[in-house]
Amino acid sequence: MDRLNELWPEFWSAALETLYMASFALVLGGILGLAIGIILYITRPGGLLQNRVVSVLVNLGVNFFRPIPFVIFMAVAQPFARLVVGSGIGTTAGAFIIGLAAAFAIGRIVEQHLVSVSPGVIEAARAMGAGPWRILFTVAIPESLGPLILGYTFIVVALIDMTAMAGLIGGGGLGAFAQIYGFRQFEPIVMWAAIILIVVFVHLVQLLGARLARRIMRR
Repeated sequence: MDRLNELWPEFWSAALETLYMASFALVLGGILGLAIGIILYITRPGGLLQNRVVSVLVNLGVNFFRPIPFVIFMAVAQPFARLVVGSGIGTTAGAFIIGLAAAFAIGRIVEQHLVSVSPGVIEAARAMGAGPWRILFTVAIPESLGPLILGYTFIVVALIDMTAMAGLIGGGGLGAFAQIYGFRQFEPIVMWAAIILIVVFVHLVQLLGARLARRIMRR
């Protein structure tokens, strides 16, 4: 317990680093993933803007990068992170790489929820003269918004998990704190303090996401 008291400043600094990385990654991955998912949805066979070439290429890209284990993906993406954020190591670089990795999973989640919108609703909008983009933004996305929020909530939980591995490239966060001060120095109370706070973060995210999704789906 005395050791944990000594490490309180580092503990809360690590907690802020975890929140920073997860938030940065969610914004980056959320925007990129939304774009990827929309492209997959509108260009698929029978889609609003069917385009076989674009659909095949984007699917190939997602199917190639999505299965790569995150530990390997970090090593592969480091040069790109260095080019974009100016460094291949550190908290910002870790958050950037996490966001890139998450974008491919988010893209699939967005596509799946958009595809689940009732074809009858889409056809009714077409019958009223709505164009592809109007159908997308006024029908498809609003109809799937509740499930999309749940999907994003699931991704946030995964992002928090990924921040633990970002410590391998100097990303910091609670995962790195638990490894350095808890596991390597044989201080289980320090490690469990980090684990409990991570669990609290995950629980709060799931709770807020579920409540927001329920509120939207009741409308």
